[in-house]
Amino acid sequence: MTRKPRLGIDIDGTVTCPKTFVPYLQKDFNEKLRYEDITEYNLANVLKCEEEEMLNWFKNNESYIYQNSPVAEGAKDILNQLKHEYELYYISARHHYLEDITKTWFDTHNIPFDQIILTGSHDKLKVTKEQRIDVFFEDKLDNALDINEKLNIPVFLFDTPYNQKSLNKGIYRINNWHDVSSILSKI
Repeated sequence: MTRKPRLGIDIDGTVTCPKTFVPYLQKDFNEKLRYEDITEYNLANVLKCEEEEMLNWFKNNESYIYQNSPVAEGAKDILNQLKHEYELYYISARHHYLEDITKTWFDTHNIPFDQIILTGSHDKLKVTKEQRIDVFFEDKLDNALDINEKLNIPVFLFDTPYNQKSLNKGIYRINNWHDVSSILSKI
C-alpha cells in the first residue's frame, strides 16, 4: 500500500498568525514595535535586550501566548482540504512540555493533523528526514534553506519581515495559505 505524500508543517508563524507575538512584545518591551520592525528572527536583537532576558520572558509567556494564538489566514480551510490528499505532520521547535497546550489548540481550532512533533530545537532536519517528509512549510529562513539543501525537498516559505533574503530554487515564497494549492499541484 502506498502512503499519501507527507507534508511537514511548522506551527508558529505558519499555522498561527505570524503577528501573534507583537502585542505581547509591545506590552513588555516596546509599545511602538510594529510587525514590520521584526526584520530578523532573533527577537533579542530586534528589541535590543540581552538573550537571557528574552529567554526568560519567553519561558514566562509562551504557554499563554500559544493557548491564545489566532489561526493564520486561510490555514484552517486549506489544511482541511489538504488532509484528503496528504498526511499532515506538524514539526515545531516548541518544547515537549507544551504538547498538551499545542494539541488542545489544534483541537479547539479544528485544525487537522496526523502527527504533532515538538523538537525543542529549531533544528528540524533530523525529524524531517526520519519522518520522510515530502514538502515542508516554514517561516524561518535558515530552516527552509537547510531542509531544501540537505534533503532536496520543496519548501514553502511564508513571507515575513524576518525572512527577506534570497531563496534557493525549490523554495517557494508565499503570502498565506491561499497561495499553497496552485503551487503544490505543480511540484
